[in-house]
Amino acid sequence: MLFAHDTECSLIAAAALVNTAGGAEGLPDVTALDQFYVAHAYTGRHEHTEAELRSVRELRPRLRRLWDVDVHEVVTIVNGLLREHAALPQLITHDDEPYHFHAVPRDAPLAIRMAVEAAMAVADLVRNGELNRLRVCAHPDCDNVLVDLSRNRSRRFCEAGCGNRAAVTAYRARKAAAQA
Repeated sequence: MLFAHDTECSLIAAAALVNTAGGAEGLPDVTALDQFYVAHAYTGRHEHTEAELRSVRELRPRLRRLWDVDVHEVVTIVNGLLREHAALPQLITHDDEPYHFHAVPRDAPLAIRMAVEAAMAVADLVRNGELNRLRVCAHPDCDNVLVDLSRNRSRRFCEAGCGNRAAVTAYRARKAAAQA
């Protein structure tokens, strides 16, 4: 593990949330948000409402900017999210999880918890000089984001199968060149 467990989980969830906005709507309804909530092990308040879904969707462009700007703008975004939601980091433990940071109460709205958890995780990247681990997929037809948590910083493709598509394209190009 390169970073604290909660940092890695929050970074992965933030990237997944951003990627739900690309192409077809990845959060088309409350049921999809429920599945996202479970898949990324969120805890605390979850209202299962259209209003909550809208607020989570509205967060995505703000988080997406974290992948597109320089460190100074990232810091501005992170500080803005933390200030806006009156984040007060505290170590807590729950649900058999080890101690980790929460910066807003567990009964805060889901979109606020998502925003603050993402901001705290990105703050860790900035503090450790590892912001370059936030990347955009290297496949030419994809603009999904990813978090490279590999030890050697070698991850280039998102989780949407782009790595496989790139490998197939390269294989076909080699076969075509060999036949020419």
